[in-house]
Amino acid sequence: MSEWLDSWYGSLDLAHRSMVNYESVIRVHIKPYFARRTVGEIGIMDHRAFKKHLKTVLSSENSRKAVLNVFSMAMDDAVSAELRKTSPVERHRRRGKYTKKKRERKKGMTPAAVEALARNAHAVFGPAGYVFMWTMATTGMRPAELYGLTREYCYPTWPGSDQRDDPDEAERYAEDVVRYGKGEGLMPAVRVERQVQYEGGGLQFFPPKYESLRTLVVPPFLAEMLERLLKEHNSRWVFPSISGGNLRSANFDHKYWRPIADGAKADEGPRWPGERLALPEVSAFTGKRLYLIRHGAKSWLDEDGHSRFAVESRMGHEVPGVEGVCSSVTVPMERAIMKTLQERWESVPGRMGDAAWG
Repeated sequence: MSEWLDSWYGSLDLAHRSMVNYESVIRVHIKPYFARRTVGEIGIMDHRAFKKHLKTVLSSENSRKAVLNVFSMAMDDAVSAELRKTSPVERHRRRGKYTKKKRERKKGMTPAAVEALARNAHAVFGPAGYVFMWTMATTGMRPAELYGLTREYCYPTWPGSDQRDDPDEAERYAEDVVRYGKGEGLMPAVRVERQVQYEGGGLQFFPPKYESLRTLVVPPFLAEMLERLLKEHNSRWVFPSISGGNLRSANFDHKYWRPIADGAKADEGPRWPGERLALPEVSAFTGKRLYLIRHGAKSWLDEDGHSRFAVESRMGHEVPGVEGVCSSVTVPMERAIMKTLQERWESVPGRMGDAAWG
């Protein structure tokens, strides 16, 4: 099994994050459990025992499912490689006690809750923290895309600063210049071209998840804050950490996000220089994932009645069928999105705004 898993993994050609996850699953769970077995002798009962074993070592159903999916694919390909006649994985029928799937409980994201998160983020890593939260809430960008956002792909420098290194995108480059940017008749926007992930012990750029390169218009208030933020620091990263480095390197989820969402005492966690006050919890996000801000961003667009195609495209999702082939995101659609997001911002009483810069 170990030899087959090494060979099988070496044959894969997947996105970087998937390759990292598969390697971890194989090394930590599948190889140790089947260390002394051959590919051909593993049967249905072994698969059932493996599932039962995973329940004792992994509390998350999604984590167990990820391990079993990798095992299943490896066994399917073992059949194709003629190492066995059939897969030991049972499909298309349910055995044993029915267990209802648990769904993560979400609370509706309000502009006031985002403002509360932004204020806490300001105390943790300064003006970049305040703008980071409002950027995620209004663009729906994935965390790794925000960590990897650099000046050349951010308003007001983009699209004039676009690297334009893909000859197949020449038509888009030309359209971007007359559609987006700073100036009369142009729409402020950021360009999602990449994300940051660890590889070989350091941070590297990779395409966004599912190759979902896209342009995201931003409301006027956010355009002003992004422009001011980039004037205030010299980091290549739009949202630098307290030390000026990348937020991914700062272990954002644990060190930054948890105090921002859950609250913290005055002497707990990192703080922007001069900020040592206690942080109040934001009840809608206490104990919740940062990623739920992205979910909330989509809910806002849905609530405001925007085109399904415009919404899914903004989130970096493929729209299937004829709708996906025939539809396009138009200027009126983008201006409507800018308008409703601006109105949500303006609905927050006593928002920090310019005070984020002292």
